Amino acid sequence: MAGQGLPLHVATLLTGLLECLGFAGVLFGWPSLVFVFKNEDYFKDLCGPDAGPIGNATGQADCKAQDERFSLIFTLGSFMNNFMTFPTGYIFDRFKTTVARLIAIFFYTTATLIIAFTSAGSAVLLFLAMPMLTIGGILFLITNLQIGNLFGQHRSTIITLYNGAFDSSSAVFLIIKLLYEKGISLRASFIFISVCSTWHVARTFLLMPWGHIPYPLPPNYSYGLCSGNGTTKEEKKTAEHENRELQSKEFLSAKEETPGAGQKQELRSFWSYAFSRRFAWHLVWLSVIQLWHYLFIGTLNSLLTNMAGGDMARVSTYTNAFAFTQFGVLCAPWNGLLMDRLKQKYQKEARKTGSSTLAVALCSTVPSLALTSLLCLGFALCASVPVLPLQYLTFILQVISRSFLYGSNAAFLTLAFPSEHFGKLFGLVMALSAVVSLLQFPIFTLIKGSLQNDPFYVNVMFMLAILLTFFHPFLVYRECRTWKESPSAIA
Repeated sequence: MAGQGLPLHVATLLTGLLECLGFAGVLFGWPSLVFVFKNEDYFKDLCGPDAGPIGNATGQADCKAQDERFSLIFTLGSFMNNFMTFPTGYIFDRFKTTVARLIAIFFYTTATLIIAFTSAGSAVLLFLAMPMLTIGGILFLITNLQIGNLFGQHRSTIITLYNGAFDSSSAVFLIIKLLYEKGISLRASFIFISVCSTWHVARTFLLMPWGHIPYPLPPNYSYGLCSGNGTTKEEKKTAEHENRELQSKEFLSAKEETPGAGQKQELRSFWSYAFSRRFAWHLVWLSVIQLWHYLFIGTLNSLLTNMAGGDMARVSTYTNAFAFTQFGVLCAPWNGLLMDRLKQKYQKEARKTGSSTLAVALCSTVPSLALTSLLCLGFALCASVPVLPLQYLTFILQVISRSFLYGSNAAFLTLAFPSEHFGKLFGLVMALSAVVSLLQFPIFTLIKGSLQNDPFYVNVMFMLAILLTFFHPFLVYRECRTWKESPSAIA
């Protein structure tokens, strides 16, 4: 089985990366799509007669009502991207991989077909299409994250790699924009994406399990193409028994390292973790950084238009530059590698000192959480300076920060909480942070209205809020120190 299993694992990994890279997180390429929509006169009827033509490189193309409508669509899409993670996480936990993926394919295909057949007269359908697109995308991500379980010690690296691929799929909208400028219609591009759903269906049945990929991985585990090769009920029962035995050994091992800790972990319910201080501060950390990212992406077209003085040729150039930098798949694995290396280092220390494996796992997340906050602070500082060439650096810091954000989020929840609650906790933290992300629209309205297109005070407010996020890694570090000094304090 080893000779057959490795190629299948690799095929599953690579096709999963392609799926996340090409489809899952396209919402983050919104600025590129907005540029196309503006050229197609979507919501142009909301602008006054003095708004000026979009294609005029010297005229002022900024239209407050039009920008607000696009910002509202992005706000709704990003909200659904996160909020629906909780019910979709439950669907994944309850109904397993195949059902979750078929739901994802339905939402995604319907959304791309709606966008394909919209026009300036039916632009309001974008309010339906973009949320559906994001729901399908996040389900693709959730069902792919479990692939990390196939790679044992490299679990964190794989998880962050998939999150980086999810971020990088924003480049799809850049490709659509460039094709549009070469004469390929928006309809043709989205019909092609819709047809690609046949590949998603094939991958669902050939390269993914019907249920969940267990961790730790039991001996002779098979799925996808291999699961139907004469696998009997007896063999399946044997595999399940081996898996329970393996999990039992791991549980007993942890119990030996930390007397009394194993039983506490076993008795704790989902809600005891959901209401814990550790989860609450992680929610604050994610919500603040994510809100800043969403506000920046959702208002980028308007921001560049103001900085460029309405010169749409320069806006197009910087929009392309932003999209080209969105290859977070190149940045995210470094975060996972950092966490895996630190975990291995702390495991060696734990064997010498008798520390808990839970403390080891948690300690490995501290540098990643702190570095993510630091990168976001640098990104916010650069974005606050109204100098157009400096925005190249802003774009680079933005994509690195975002790659670290979602990779750290998934890896932290995986390492800091029991695996049986991962789907629900991941969904809950994304859903609650989605409620916070709704603030981006009133903030955008405030900038456009009372602040007269000057985001200075909003930027200062966000920088102070980002400084607050450093408290999360600090508290996790303190918790780790407490565990090392007193293993019985684990809760």
